[in-house]
Amino acid sequence: MKTIEFDLAWKLKLQNRFINYAKIYSTSDPESESTPSTERQWNIARYLYDELVELGLSDVSLDENGYIYAYIPSNVENDDEPVVGFIAHYDTSPDYNGENVNPQIWDNYDGGDLLLNKETGFTLSPSKFESLKDYIGKTLITTDGTTLLGADDKAGVAEIVTAAEYLLAHPDIKHGKIAIGFTPDEEIGRGAHKFDVEKFGAEWAYTMDGGEVGELEYENFNAAGAVVKIHGLSVHPGYAFGKMVNAALLAAEFIKMLPENETPATTKGFDGFYHLTDLKADVSEAKLQYIIRDHDEEKFEARKKLITDTVAAFNAKFGEGTAEIEIKEQYRNMKQQFEGKMHIIDIAEQAMKDANIEPKIKAIRGGTDGAQLSYMGLPCPNIFAGGINFHGPYEYVALESMEKAVKVIVNIAKAMKKQ
Repeated sequence: MKTIEFDLAWKLKLQNRFINYAKIYSTSDPESESTPSTERQWNIARYLYDELVELGLSDVSLDENGYIYAYIPSNVENDDEPVVGFIAHYDTSPDYNGENVNPQIWDNYDGGDLLLNKETGFTLSPSKFESLKDYIGKTLITTDGTTLLGADDKAGVAEIVTAAEYLLAHPDIKHGKIAIGFTPDEEIGRGAHKFDVEKFGAEWAYTMDGGEVGELEYENFNAAGAVVKIHGLSVHPGYAFGKMVNAALLAAEFIKMLPENETPATTKGFDGFYHLTDLKADVSEAKLQYIIRDHDEEKFEARKKLITDTVAAFNAKFGEGTAEIEIKEQYRNMKQQFEGKMHIIDIAEQAMKDANIEPKIKAIRGGTDGAQLSYMGLPCPNIFAGGINFHGPYEYVALESMEKAVKVIVNIAKAMKKQ
């Protein structure tokens, strides 16, 4: 299958589209119970809705929860091929500042240090991130060192929209009906919670939400979130003897009770972990937020039990009711949902090969909307979006990586037609 042509004009469209999205503040909030979890996400949702309408997609809709659905009609006579979908999320992670994102463009990267911010001296260096050397000669888009970039997953959004525009502009590329979906709140584990699978109408879909070029993933962590609250007793420090219970100090004790070598920084591959994502503490109360991850279902259940048992042991030591825990399921390993459906993976793998990309089939040390959607009747593996060093100021993406993702989307679309 011949790969698509993607000239400079299309590359600039893709680059400018991503930068426009990146500048829109759309961080989600795990403390909120609304959908979307933040009012600011409506800004990008409405922007995307208007853009899709303007581009000429059909049946574009934005529902009351911030979910966007749109379609590229089939352009073949025999349109009884399966409807395939592409999905990405437009929220950014609350792990780091996502406001006032100021993308920096570096043409023809030379392999050296990038001074992202002259005022602070913030530098992106291959001495710290060796993978930068893989992008020599490429166009890099980075942060200015004060925010995350938001390539997770605005790169995926930009790739899907650009592929849709390309297909509409090239009716000679024959394809079946294609569904497009954009979601809020993926970064806080709720991206698929109110996704309307029936309305979406696809037999299967792909999330464009991975990292380096070639990633193709249909196995991920089982995931849960845990909130531990520790109650203290605040009195005047001058009269505190035998009375004060300092919740902040107790929080430090609790952290030490969990396995110290089972964190994201000390595990890799299929190893699970406990990740303390947020800690707020004073004398009266401490609140610790954890995410719990494991690929193996039995080990995942054991991890949830261990942190629950740790709270019980903590209360036995410091007094009943000192600590309480709430655990919420987030998503499950989608691997078993592809039994008997490996053609979904095969199509994506071939689409990469047709774009001269070497597929890298691996397990995700994380999760995507696709993990939940796969359990909602929509098998949904994950394809690379190109971003590197997500969720922090060292995040970057190569324009050429996003271009390759667009080609993969178009190649999958081309495969969805009568031969």
